[in-house]
Amino acid sequence: MSNQNKAYDVIVVGTGNAALCSAIAAKENGANVLILERGPKEKRGGNSFFTDGAIRFAYQNKDALEPILNQLSPKDFQNTVMPDYDTEDYYNDIMNVTEGKSDPNLARQLVDKSYDTIQWMKSQGVQFELNENQSFNNNGVQQFWGGLPVKTNRKGIGLIEALINKAEDCIEIRYNTRAIGLQTTNQKVSGITVVENGEEKQIPAKSVVLACGGFEANKEKRAKYLGGEWEKAKVRGSEYNTGDGLDMAIEAGAQPYGDWSGCHAHTTDFQAPQVGDYGKPGDIYKKSSYPLGLIVNIKGERFVDEGADFRNYTYAKYGKETLRQPEQKAFQLFDAQVRPLLRAEYNLEEATCIKANTIEELADKLNIDKARFIETIEEYNQAVQQEEYNPAIKDGKGTKGITPSKSNWALPFNQAPFYAYPVTCGITFTFGGIHVNEKGEALDKNQSPIPGLFAAGEIVGGLFYHNYPGGSGLMSGAVFGKLAGESAANYVLEPVGATHKEN
Repeated sequence: MSNQNKAYDVIVVGTGNAALCSAIAAKENGANVLILERGPKEKRGGNSFFTDGAIRFAYQNKDALEPILNQLSPKDFQNTVMPDYDTEDYYNDIMNVTEGKSDPNLARQLVDKSYDTIQWMKSQGVQFELNENQSFNNNGVQQFWGGLPVKTNRKGIGLIEALINKAEDCIEIRYNTRAIGLQTTNQKVSGITVVENGEEKQIPAKSVVLACGGFEANKEKRAKYLGGEWEKAKVRGSEYNTGDGLDMAIEAGAQPYGDWSGCHAHTTDFQAPQVGDYGKPGDIYKKSSYPLGLIVNIKGERFVDEGADFRNYTYAKYGKETLRQPEQKAFQLFDAQVRPLLRAEYNLEEATCIKANTIEELADKLNIDKARFIETIEEYNQAVQQEEYNPAIKDGKGTKGITPSKSNWALPFNQAPFYAYPVTCGITFTFGGIHVNEKGEALDKNQSPIPGLFAAGEIVGGLFYHNYPGGSGLMSGAVFGKLAGESAANYVLEPVGATHKEN
């Protein structure tokens, strides 16, 4: 039988983190698997290819990280300080930033399975290391904050490379193959319709896992669901995440679910490309050190509390706030005293940086309202309180008497030279998806599983509303990818009438 007519146990749509975890898990559980990728081979990996690799999981305490980070020497590991972070911490973070709207069953599954999934990913060849962007050196000791101390080696590039290497050993992958519809027989998924190299084809399958991203790269859908201002937002990742999987699932009867008007956004360099640059991956254009400085718009006015919380809990919503500013533009400001603390991306040649020796000179170079800008800086400096400064914790060193306030890490902006980084909003992924259960089974409007249909990654709706804890998207993709792959294999291979194995 040719591969064109071959019936597969499981077809997985996508080649990002969620899709690859799903395909590998299905293969491990005995299924015959096919992976479909809309783009060419050189553009595989979905949004995961562009991530900085930070991944949030419940690790209980520092000792639990040692088997994950075994490339560290004992001395290196001893010279680190990090807070404990258990499943309740993780669950509470999700609920806090989503204003209690996250589906509790999905959130629990994510946090409870996170550590085991990290261990499984490592067994597949993914390498993890300490996330230096979540720490600072305190008298020779590396001190971490924010519950996000681990990232994948070589960021998203290393993550996708490891999972692809594992998949290619045992799974067929087809590139330039766009999935456009699900086939059903007797109300069960029986295959998938694709366009492969310009030709429409039918591929038989006993089950399908949709893990091909949200609609963030579709400007019409962004305008429809997120608002007209989102039409011009920069796409920080894959150009192929245009909502195909969502369209197919909903057409097949899946229930739309979650925050369709919400998304993960980020402040990104104003000069960043309009879509992700595969020649320069690794999230190099983002700008995340704003809690250490100030943010002003072209009117010379502040518009957010830069120190409301660690960047992991505010960057998604502050990207949106930047989009609402005139010309969808803002400037992140830092003076000489905090410049050495900025994240690595500020030192890259791709970073747009404007430097000046006085506040007045900086205003002229930024071409903003000079009088209002100077007034803003003076008001802020006068409002800074005298508590002890400590960027490793929420130090309470804030301002008094101004709006918006700066709640933490408020230092006077008065030490030359001064630095400004022009930023805009970059969209990463959309929050709206379809309803799935804890096993990754797609649900219809009656909350009943659609036989043979599974989903993972950005297509899973109901986890994130308004905001999300940094690193949770990557973890969600891995957790629900693995679960969906296991469930799809179990569905196909178990005897008729047997009870599905618990995942």
